[in-house]
Amino acid sequence: MKKKTAFVFAGGGSLGAIQVGMLKAVTSAGITPDFLVGASVGAINAAFFASDPSKKGALRLEKIWKGIRRQDVFQVSAIAGALGFLSRSNHICSEKPLKRLIEKHLTFNRLEETHIPCHIVATDMFNGVEVSFSKGPAVDALLASSAIPGVFPPVKLGEHYLIDGGVTNNTPISVAVAKGAGRVIVFPTGMSCGLKTPPKSIVEMAIQTLNLAVSHRLRFDMQKFGNSSEIIVLPVLCPLDVSIFNFSRTEELIGRAEKNITQWIQNNGMDGPGNFDILRPHYH
Repeated sequence: MKKKTAFVFAGGGSLGAIQVGMLKAVTSAGITPDFLVGASVGAINAAFFASDPSKKGALRLEKIWKGIRRQDVFQVSAIAGALGFLSRSNHICSEKPLKRLIEKHLTFNRLEETHIPCHIVATDMFNGVEVSFSKGPAVDALLASSAIPGVFPPVKLGEHYLIDGGVTNNTPISVAVAKGAGRVIVFPTGMSCGLKTPPKSIVEMAIQTLNLAVSHRLRFDMQKFGNSSEIIVLPVLCPLDVSIFNFSRTEELIGRAEKNITQWIQNNGMDGPGNFDILRPHYH
């Protein structure tokens, strides 16, 4: 029996552009998924790709990403920021620009309408439990999965108040395995490794701290599930000196990632597990 292949997309803000270049290379090599799993920006990439999981779909995703600007995602309100510091608001950005962006490019209303199954991962804000969706309103699920704590407001779905899926499972390999994947191809975004000074804002400091937990969880899951499923982690870019809030270098990141993965595939990279060490927080 043929193994089911899952593409797993990690979170990472504007670094989600890297996954687009990876997708272009992988689909050009004729590698296709049976289903998709994503958290945070990886959930958005997975959903956009799920409507056409092919080379053509990857090119469409590239076109979308090249049109995104920071204000289309992170529109900081001075009033909300001030209220946040005064403990009168739990976020500094409105979710409305991101919602408009998703609604503009999503070709379906409900997750069960995708061409192949797509599982979106979020986090229950009160108990920290991972929650995954493969049915229901797509926009709401994507906003929940992308609701970075302190940046965007939590999203209420049913009885749950949900926040960013990356809080509990930024690279949801466990979800892919639970859904029956015999082969898991991980699309990481990587970590900024060219930055040699501490983050300059409270939000960036929080994100860097989260990155440490993300890296630890990823290594743990690779060890835990490596015996039951084939896990292939696509190599990330290094050096990577781009903040997750910087959308000005999208085209560069897509191009570098596509070239990197194309060469890696040509060198039989798919026959091995990939370079795990480069996923650890480091300086270049």
